Amino acid sequence: KWRIVFPGNGRQWEDWKQASVFYSGNKIQTAKYTWFTFLPQNLFEQFHRLGNLYFFFLAILNWFQQVEVFHREITMLPLVLVLLASMIKDAIEDYRKYQFDKTINFSKTRVYN
Repeated sequence: KWRIVFPGNGRQWEDWKQASVFYSGNKIQTAKYTWFTFLPQNLFEQFHRLGNLYFFFLAILNWFQQVEVFHREITMLPLVLVLLASMIKDAIEDYRKYQFDKTINFSKTRVYN
């Protein structure tokens, strides 16, 4: 979304009134995830990496007894560990962004007319 800033001198009152319908919030949000979208969106981003897709393919392939090389759990272990470490890292980074956004959005500002 784009922000439209109008001076508070009263001349653009109708323009402000029209724009405020579309741009009601004036807060900064750089956090990528919410509580509900973290798991699906993070998994979607993680499986865009070629290495994760490779280990996922090996894990699926190992569930068939004809081509099973290792135990099923051993094949899934590297994938699960890498995904878990990446999720924890992304969650910490996103939480820090959320905290920073919160401090900026609740900071005091000066308005000049």
